[in-house]
Amino acid sequence: MRSVLIFLLILVVFPALSQRSELTKNYRNFDRRLIHFGFMLGGNTSDFSTRYKPNLLEDYNYSSIRNQSQPGFQLGIISSLKLGTPLIRMRFIPTLSFQERILYYDGFDQDGLPEEIDERVGSTNLDFPLLFKFRTLRYNNFAAYIITGAQYTIDLQTKEDNSQSFSDPFLKIRRHDFQGQIGAGVDFFLEYFKFGIELKYSHGLRNTLIQDNTRLSSPIDHLYNRVWWISLTFEG
Repeated sequence: MRSVLIFLLILVVFPALSQRSELTKNYRNFDRRLIHFGFMLGGNTSDFSTRYKPNLLEDYNYSSIRNQSQPGFQLGIISSLKLGTPLIRMRFIPTLSFQERILYYDGFDQDGLPEEIDERVGSTNLDFPLLFKFRTLRYNNFAAYIITGAQYTIDLQTKEDNSQSFSDPFLKIRRHDFQGQIGAGVDFFLEYFKFGIELKYSHGLRNTLIQDNTRLSSPIDHLYNRVWWISLTFEG
């Protein structure tokens, strides 16, 4: 949430500063190029969008299951294609991202004593987002934009094929996922490259939980990956 507030502050402050005076336009040839490349780096916070089964306490001995997001980071390579006009572009950004989520199980053990179990789910992902970028006209060396699209994700850290230990179980998450994305950003045209700040939200389109009837997976009906991304982009 803090990163979201910072991003909104940037969206308000930078345009106001850029409009104080007429400036010489930097990097005038950027919008004339059909294809350009760059790189992206940033941070993320990821968690699950969850749906639990009814009667957690009666059927599974849990009073509640809490979901907590954790910080991560990502880096990627940007490929951008102009679709007729500089204001509409298609972007493909292969990305390596590191994410972690925690589920806290509050319940009771076999003796009826309070018990809390924390299950950490880490992921090292290869993300392949295909996005459409809709940009405003430049004002001096500033422009704003929105993006929308989807991405295919491969989790390299998944335990999908690992043998389950029912005495010390773990959550099994699917290796492959599809996510919808939406976001917004601002571009600053510098002398030799374009710098951008971008905020995106991703939500999984499929249930990523592998239900293998352990004490961790049994009370859960659906798990969907959910991520907030804040990125810095450098394009030339």
